[in-house]
Amino acid sequence: MQELSGLTSDGKQFFAVSDSDNGTLRIQVMGRDCVVTRTITAPVDPYDVEDLAMTPDGTLWASDTGDNNKSRTTVALHKVSPTGAVERYRVTYPDGKHDAEALLIDKTGIPYIITKEPLGSALVYRPTAPLRTDVSVPLEQVTRVSLSTTDTPGGPLEGTLDSRLVTGAASMSDGSVIALRTYTDAYLYPVPDGDIAKAFSGDPVRVPLPNDPQGEAIAFDPDGTLLSASEGAGTPIRSVAGAAALAQPPAPTTTTPPPVADQPQSSSPDSPSSSWQNWPLALTLGGLVLIAALVIGLRFRRRA
Repeated sequence: MQELSGLTSDGKQFFAVSDSDNGTLRIQVMGRDCVVTRTITAPVDPYDVEDLAMTPDGTLWASDTGDNNKSRTTVALHKVSPTGAVERYRVTYPDGKHDAEALLIDKTGIPYIITKEPLGSALVYRPTAPLRTDVSVPLEQVTRVSLSTTDTPGGPLEGTLDSRLVTGAASMSDGSVIALRTYTDAYLYPVPDGDIAKAFSGDPVRVPLPNDPQGEAIAFDPDGTLLSASEGAGTPIRSVAGAAALAQPPAPTTTTPPPVADQPQSSSPDSPSSSWQNWPLALTLGGLVLIAALVIGLRFRRRA
């Protein structure tokens, strides 16, 4: 695909979408050999599809959020069934226009859009209300993501900006780990309690990606393999086996203190340890003797 922009996987097949505007939304279904086996055609005219996500039931979400010229008053999310039935939801930003190439769907079905910011941090938005097909729903900014410049090669700009621009996102099917990608690197985040906004407050695991000309697609296989791909006909899909496990929080460890060794018993009553151990007994006997003496003394005084 000359303009591959979004990728997802069910473990047996790849699903890919292009950002070219040809009047119809087409999602290519490929075998593991990358040969196209069928095309899901949805009767909708997208503007600039930049990412693709899949929910556990096989529903595909196409993120029609590209806006290089900052000219769109609304952006769209297309919910596509495996048969091609489609629902289009329009959303609006609360603070002006943004170009966005990354989409995540959380465990409850709420979409998160991550912007592509040449200056400053990437911004993360989600709808303020359930999506509707008849009216636009406002978005709200829930957090931001700051990525540092890296020296990983790749990208079309041939500069440090390539390593900071967010060009795609992916989620494990169980929602436990999410990933953001730039042109050069992937960043893996564990998701506590399914809260994507909270996940971005943690420290990610960075995975340098191959030197691709324009890497915009990223996905997870169900087994945690990380997949990445670039625009350009003939470019391969790359994989990093077991990548999701790198972002799993470590299991809590409980340290049991070692048992206290028994004090050595000495047969000699004069030994220090023996004398120390007999102190409580001696104090107790001494106290009893003192109390008895006081009682006897008081009796003698009363008689006198």
